[in-house]
Amino acid sequence: MARWEAIFSPPPSVLKVLEQLEQNGWESWTVGGCVRDSLLGKVPADWDVCTAALPETVQSLFEGRFPVIPTGLRHGTVTILADGMPVEVTTFRTEGTYTDHRRPDEVHFVTSLHQDLARRDFTVNAMAWSPIRGIRDDFGGQKDLEAGLLRCVGQPEHRFEEDALRMLRALRFCAQYGFTLEEETRRGIAARKELLKTVAGERVLTELKKLLTGLQAGRTLLDSLPALGVVLPQLLPLGGFDQHNPHHHLDLWTHTCQVVDGCPREAEIRLAALFHDVAKPLCQSWGEDGNAHYIGHGAMSAEIARSCLNRLKSDGETVRQVTALVCHHDDPPPQTRKGMARLLGKLGLEMTGKLLALRRADILAQSPDTRAAKLSELEGAQKLMEQLMEEQACLTISQLTVDGRMLMDWGIPAGPQLGNTLRWLLEQVLDGTVSNTPEALKQIWEEKNPFA
Repeated sequence: MARWEAIFSPPPSVLKVLEQLEQNGWESWTVGGCVRDSLLGKVPADWDVCTAALPETVQSLFEGRFPVIPTGLRHGTVTILADGMPVEVTTFRTEGTYTDHRRPDEVHFVTSLHQDLARRDFTVNAMAWSPIRGIRDDFGGQKDLEAGLLRCVGQPEHRFEEDALRMLRALRFCAQYGFTLEEETRRGIAARKELLKTVAGERVLTELKKLLTGLQAGRTLLDSLPALGVVLPQLLPLGGFDQHNPHHHLDLWTHTCQVVDGCPREAEIRLAALFHDVAKPLCQSWGEDGNAHYIGHGAMSAEIARSCLNRLKSDGETVRQVTALVCHHDDPPPQTRKGMARLLGKLGLEMTGKLLALRRADILAQSPDTRAAKLSELEGAQKLMEQLMEEQACLTISQLTVDGRMLMDWGIPAGPQLGNTLRWLLEQVLDGTVSNTPEALKQIWEEKNPFA
């Protein structure tokens, strides 16, 4: 057995699908990402099967044994729910022209695996494996895997003209797997990058999130600004932008890429890192000391991030988190218990933790000469947050030991004054003026009621 083949271990459900097809005379293979990931020693997220059998034949072979879903008959795909596990089975095919640079106008079913592999995007995704026949690698995918290269199958420009999203997929694979773009593939992206304008915003955002959360996200971003700038032109001014400030020793794009790498691999915080300084070129002003300053760049960057994410059809929660993180990323971290309590009350524990993580990554990508004091402040804020969490401190109205019904017992009428009183009481607790007990809260209300 070849050394690569020893590591293939499809789930029993996949083997059952392959066996059923083969026993009925239809050549069948696992194909694509599951083969790539197996060769890399990773556990595939899913297993796709390709076969010489026509989709109608696949349906007839499995009906009565497993549930069959005609996922995309026009493109030859049937989904088999084998023991509850979805297994996509697609007929060998070739493809016609891609008028919209997204989907083929027509497909042609064939009986040749080679023809099917030849239509795929990259060599590392154009391999197949069968428990009967072993590996099929017609385009050098194993060699490229060993070399860490991402290479198009066939002519790169043609591949990208077919489906423009493949350019972003290429960058995403580089970020996720540490691949380096093969030179012709790199030139193909440079030549066809304007086609990215035809890609739907939600598809761009899906690939961008996967890119940003990759192990090699920063390195990939650093080399990809011209292509990314087609879908996010607001990023283009960051390239080579000298910040002219003693706090920064890197140009703005290099700084941004390092901040991305320094953040936890979560989509929201890394999107915030990508946009955190995007408004700096627009906010630049000069002080008498000869240094550049960027007053208000956090708030303006947040609005640019909001505009970009809305254009890419982002969900509202992602927009909310990213814009909040970007807006406050440059705020000095709280150095008092009261300040941290207010921040936690405003953002919540999860968002405050993300903000401090973003702040840390930002500091570590700044000049070494100015890091120490900033990191010390950040550590102080982190300890304050941990202390308040250990104490289960009151940070929100819902954590007060009184509620609207109790306030009505105090004689406060139903209506807006109830909410106003609860907010005022929370302010007293956050300021440390009073402890969070019903007796203490009632006493301070009786003594200092601002609504009397």
